[in-house]
Amino acid sequence: MGISFIGDKDKVRPEAVAGQFYPGDKTSLHAMVKSCFSQAADVRPENDAVALIVPHAGYVFSGPMAARAYSSIPADKEYERIFLIGPSHHVWFDGASVNKEYDFYRTPMGNVPVDNEFCKKLVNEYDVFTCRHDAHDKEHCLEVQLPFLQYHLKNMAPIVPIIIGTESFEVIKSVATALKPYLNGKNLFVISSDFSHYPSFDDANVADRRTAEAISTGDAATFVEAIQKNAKSGFKNLATSACGQSAILALMLMTGGNKSFSYRHLGYTNSGASKYGGKDEVVGYNSFVIVKAESAGKSVAETFSLSDSEKETLLRIARGSIMGAFAKRSEGDSWAAEDLTETLKQKCGAFVTLNENGRLRGCIGHFGENIPLYRVVAAMARAAAFEDFRFQQVRKEEMQDIEIEISVLTPLKHIQSADEFDYGREGIYMVKDGRSGTFLPQVADEVNWSKEEFLGHCAQDKAGIGWDGWKSADLYTYEAIIFKE
Repeated sequence: MGISFIGDKDKVRPEAVAGQFYPGDKTSLHAMVKSCFSQAADVRPENDAVALIVPHAGYVFSGPMAARAYSSIPADKEYERIFLIGPSHHVWFDGASVNKEYDFYRTPMGNVPVDNEFCKKLVNEYDVFTCRHDAHDKEHCLEVQLPFLQYHLKNMAPIVPIIIGTESFEVIKSVATALKPYLNGKNLFVISSDFSHYPSFDDANVADRRTAEAISTGDAATFVEAIQKNAKSGFKNLATSACGQSAILALMLMTGGNKSFSYRHLGYTNSGASKYGGKDEVVGYNSFVIVKAESAGKSVAETFSLSDSEKETLLRIARGSIMGAFAKRSEGDSWAAEDLTETLKQKCGAFVTLNENGRLRGCIGHFGENIPLYRVVAAMARAAAFEDFRFQQVRKEEMQDIEIEISVLTPLKHIQSADEFDYGREGIYMVKDGRSGTFLPQVADEVNWSKEEFLGHCAQDKAGIGWDGWKSADLYTYEAIIFKE
């Protein structure tokens, strides 16, 4: 089996690719890793770093880019454990393998402890995890990360080695659900992945830039879309946009669109830039650090605020937009450039509600992912007045009796289950089979429903997917800053 022993009970996984991907003797390996870090001297350590995306090729190709990722974590940071997650290059299987059979991984720089009790816990508690020797014994994608960690960290935490053997979304989602509680700042997640495989040098630059930009959004759907777009772009010899795309996707599902997590791109290169590689068929290498902001413990609404004057400006824009429609003026006439602060130019959503003598007269909104807030308010005000199919169009003479209420929405946060939905504080948005529906947070104050009844009514009455449709829908939450005339 190739197992060596430190003591009577300690099992050590021996190096599988020493002398191939990196030098096989300690002195040469230390010198090469040191050289890689010297090329990353400009990278600033992030105290709130919780995850890295790191390449795993031979050090002569990707070593300096890997060092950029590791340089972004403080050398004196003490972690409870380090999760190493990467793709299987040797076997294909429907799940993820956790290496619970070893006490240490050996490299020329020494032995790295494995948290095998925790590994056993994962395998025992979650069906998605197994332990397969053939997924780990020859695999390089996790092993090549260890010398960087050994060199950089003053206190080496025990590792949790995980190999994902599938691209099944449901399986990856199960992996993310199981690991998400541990993405908490106490642990470090290292996601091992190279990027484009075998296109030309120029095509790799285009494909890898698209993939990197998608990852930088922190949005899993955007990442998947970029991968699919690359596949359809006609890049000759492109075998994959990211060999570790399953591991990257698992991380992005863990962060779940939560804006307290920030994906920061640290650099890019490909094998064609190395003196050892040609430019006809290359492999790409991106490097990322994922930081969890100090504000993560606060609600999103607490970290995004509007001043009284900004609220007044939005209310003025909403009324001006509706009144302008009666005069056949454009929406742009409802705002003055000098009133538009940087906050009002941020891309976020809003609902505009019209109440006439205390009764609903119209309400329409938009999540505004790509539209500045002030434009969303202007457009939704007109939509509420003239496009809400539940009501006749608002007449000009009614406007003196209409009160305008605006709900500015914080960015959508994808959740894995309804347990994460803070009913009463957050609104819900659900999507299934091309249908969608939402209830604003304040709806909870207007009805006497339980959380499940709230979700059921939204699924049935708003999304049209049936009372229990929310149980199999994609669920998103958001908060709202509510103000009115």
